[in-house]
Amino acid sequence: MEYINMETWPRKEHYAYFHSMDYPMFNISMNLDATNFLRFVKEHKLSFYYAMGFAAAQAANQIPEFRCRIRGEQVVLHDRVHPSFTDLDKDTGLFKYVQVDLTEDIFSFSEKAVQKSAAQHFFMDVNEEARDDLLYITCVPWVSFTQVTHPIALGGDDSIPRIAWGKYFASGEKILLPFSIQANHALMDGFHAGKYVERLQSFLDSL
Repeated sequence: MEYINMETWPRKEHYAYFHSMDYPMFNISMNLDATNFLRFVKEHKLSFYYAMGFAAAQAANQIPEFRCRIRGEQVVLHDRVHPSFTDLDKDTGLFKYVQVDLTEDIFSFSEKAVQKSAAQHFFMDVNEEARDDLLYITCVPWVSFTQVTHPIALGGDDSIPRIAWGKYFASGEKILLPFSIQANHALMDGFHAGKYVERLQSFLDSL
């Protein structure tokens, strides 16, 4: 992790402009092509959710802006960020937060996610609550949404990106996945979100 030099940072003026806003978040939604990815997870009997969480985090780590976080008057750049995802308790219909450190491959991550989720019995792990080297990930598998927003703490310091996807659906010969990115505009723009989507789609196609 390193602290950004705010005086020499090329984004200094953009940061100051958006950081002064009450609601500095922006959201962009699109459909990803999940045709090849869905085939891959079925062939390897992986959880679509956990495997997609790995893919989303793997792509985010390739874009520095997705690893920046606001801490008071400073901005830090993490070496690596990790998925923190919601998981549903089927008995109660309530969700819990499960944090899983990113591994080097999709198989070990999926196995680790299964184990961590099964062991997590509380809504939130207090040991993980203060971390900001995370990506907040969720899924709405019952709805093929066109747009989604997430709750944030107003004040400008909430800077962890929110990533979500919905129910995949057939479109011709393709399987499309509704996908959403919510991020703090003080740290990134649509340009960076677009680069992220390109990296993610490339990963999904390459498996």
